[in-house]
Amino acid sequence: MDKSRFENLPLEWVRAFEVAARLGSFTAAAHETGLTQSAISQRIGKLEKRLDTQLFLRQARKIALTVEGEAWLPHVRSALESLRESSEGLFGISRKRLTISASSSIIELWLLPRLEQLREEIDAQLSFRTMVLSGEIAQESGTIQIRYGTGDWPVTYKLPLYSEALAPVAAPDVARSSELWTDLPRIALVGPRPGWHEWSARFGIPSTPLPDLRFDTFAAALSAARAGFGVALASLPLCASDLKSGRLVRVSPDSLPHHETYWLLASKDAVSRQQWNLLEQGLKAISA
Repeated sequence: MDKSRFENLPLEWVRAFEVAARLGSFTAAAHETGLTQSAISQRIGKLEKRLDTQLFLRQARKIALTVEGEAWLPHVRSALESLRESSEGLFGISRKRLTISASSSIIELWLLPRLEQLREEIDAQLSFRTMVLSGEIAQESGTIQIRYGTGDWPVTYKLPLYSEALAPVAAPDVARSSELWTDLPRIALVGPRPGWHEWSARFGIPSTPLPDLRFDTFAAALSAARAGFGVALASLPLCASDLKSGRLVRVSPDSLPHHETYWLLASKDAVSRQQWNLLEQGLKAISA
């Protein structure tokens, strides 16, 4: 066997193979790497020729790994990850670019009030991308996602931001306008959290009056409550700054815990372990 063909494999060929195998598409691999589809195809073709082994089955609209490609892929991923982590450790790469993809509500109500403290905790250039009705976990380099749920996503890294609890809140003038807060207008929110029906069933209060205002984002529902349009069933962690400032007040001492919450999520293909540890430590510090 001529072992020389396995020596000094160009890293760009190996990287092209890993990205195409992970994404299942030469086109997607080209998009992630900033190359053309032709360049990705040429690099993989040269790699296959050097190895004298076919790594992909080319079909009309898709590609699939061969048996040899599937067997080699875990070793390639391990080697690239080791190279990335060792480079960061040896050369002291401290400043990172991190993109956080989250809903407008979590960016506005949880991240921004803590942003100054977060920037003190981590040495990173932060970019925020508003997520609109998507449950997919990004594979883009440097992208970390925040999603609402139980935490059962198939990703390498995950961290709950807080324990969810809900309670009715209103503007102070609205709260004082009635002896019984249950008589006040209610604001509804469409989404994954429990709503007024679940609150009524839990605490045995009337399910009326029915809400005549409904919003599809938590931030909008909270803004309506601040403006005096009624009572919102709010996430206590997300409205903490409003309660502290007095812009909103709790109209009931009761709270409704919920098993779902916001999670910080990332795959090992999206961020390095050092990048993840950087953000995880920062978020733990500002959540304490």
